[in-house]
Amino acid sequence: MAERWTRAERRRQILGLVFTGPWILGFLVFALYPVITSFYYSLCDYNVFDPPVFNGGRNYVELVHEDKLFWTSLWNTAYFMFFAIPTTMLTALVLAMLLNLKVRGQAFYRTIFFLPSIVPIVASTVLWLWILNPRYGVANKILGPISPYLQICWDALRDKLISWGVENVPALRFPPGWLTNEYWSKPGLILMSVWGVGNNMILYLAGLQEVPKELYEAAEIDGASAWKRTWHITLPMISPILFFTLVMGMIGTFQYFTQAFIMTDGGGGPNDSTLFYAMYLFNNAFIYFKMGYASAMAWILFVLIVICTALTFRLTRGRVYYAGA
Repeated sequence: MAERWTRAERRRQILGLVFTGPWILGFLVFALYPVITSFYYSLCDYNVFDPPVFNGGRNYVELVHEDKLFWTSLWNTAYFMFFAIPTTMLTALVLAMLLNLKVRGQAFYRTIFFLPSIVPIVASTVLWLWILNPRYGVANKILGPISPYLQICWDALRDKLISWGVENVPALRFPPGWLTNEYWSKPGLILMSVWGVGNNMILYLAGLQEVPKELYEAAEIDGASAWKRTWHITLPMISPILFFTLVMGMIGTFQYFTQAFIMTDGGGGPNDSTLFYAMYLFNNAFIYFKMGYASAMAWILFVLIVICTALTFRLTRGRVYYAGA
């Protein structure tokens, strides 16, 4: 039989419940209840104004089998994830390795590269609207002198691909149309994401400074080149941080919304090339008032994130080094 609590133990228990009660209540009301409700709504025809009408799994069937924009938004999100995550991670790592060198003005350079990541998203997005302006933007001003050469190279590559039997090779034009051309819109957003790698850069820099210098000295004595020291020492030692940023970046790109929404006024143009999954979910919920449909999209998104995260853990098993583990 369990021993009876003493008066002091009961008092500590009551105090613990009193202090944690607001959080528990907030979790039940603002987290658990909305999650359960959204799953119910995903099985209903619900337009916010009328009571929900249960329709089974009709929303899921319509999404997968009838809604072309669902697959378009999923493709746009996958494209952005596939190119943006490696690009931003590599850029942040290179900057961190450069900023880890012992040079004069190191603190100044670190501040300069970190500043873009603390600029509010709306402000930075408006700034990039000007930068990527096809006619007046800084990006095309920089590319202007070399655009004819880029055009010649692309046309030659396109002709070669077509001669090899590759179909639907786009006829790109330089300087790029960025947000006015469906083939340049997502690369433009990826370019903007590279600008804000300061947070990852700081994480990598902190990891680099924790790598034991004895390992580099021993490798250098053994005649290892700079590349081998980077590949066999630096990357394994900071692999937990790389893995963390990979997972968080993947989850973040699944929910990519604000920048594309502002740059396209919520339209996802041109030709739905920037209609990302989260934007299409938002449009269904708050513009078309198809709340049940949007709830089904949210649960599909949840399942996709869980699957991709589990696959990432599985594929990186044994490749992430934890000191002392």
